[in-house]
Amino acid sequence: MDKTSKDSLPDMPVESERDQISQNIEAILKFYTREDQKISHSQRVLERISLFIGQPVFVGAILLFVALWTISNIVLHQLGLTAFDPPPFFWLQGIVGLGALLIMTVVLTKQNRLAKLEEQRAHLDLKVTLLTEQKAAKLIDLLEELRRDLPNVKNRHDPEAVALQQSMSPDLVLAALDEGGNSEERLKQSTETQEDMSSSQQTP
Repeated sequence: MDKTSKDSLPDMPVESERDQISQNIEAILKFYTREDQKISHSQRVLERISLFIGQPVFVGAILLFVALWTISNIVLHQLGLTAFDPPPFFWLQGIVGLGALLIMTVVLTKQNRLAKLEEQRAHLDLKVTLLTEQKAAKLIDLLEELRRDLPNVKNRHDPEAVALQQSMSPDLVLAALDEGGNSEERLKQSTETQEDMSSSQQTP
């Protein structure tokens, strides 16, 4: 093997790691691209409006409108002219109430879409977490098996390692979250049962 091939070998894991990172980033970008393409034209218009509503200039515009409306009616009344909305400004109250209703609808529309997207991400996080937990349990199982097979390592019973070898059941976790203490007891009993079964299998 020449020097050039030897020098290129250490770079292979680095390049592989970079490829994996690039694939993960590309998958995330594709996910957001698909979700963005699902947005309808009316939804985009409402979200642009919500962006403007969330800016401080919108608050200033509302205050300016209310001040001009109120001052105009007071000045017209002082000049002896007919005010288009005399105090207590019923038309102004109606316009403000309608505006508040429309603003609330626009904001809720955007929040509903974001909540749906967040729910999808939460499901993905849960799947990744369960997969990671299963992989960790498998690694512990392999390490325990290697420890038992090594002749120079004394074999001993490790209850913590036995417990960690067992992958947690998602159904039991959800039941514990939903039902509280009773489910926690059943979860503990199920874990102890799995430990006893593993111990009996390891005992020659």
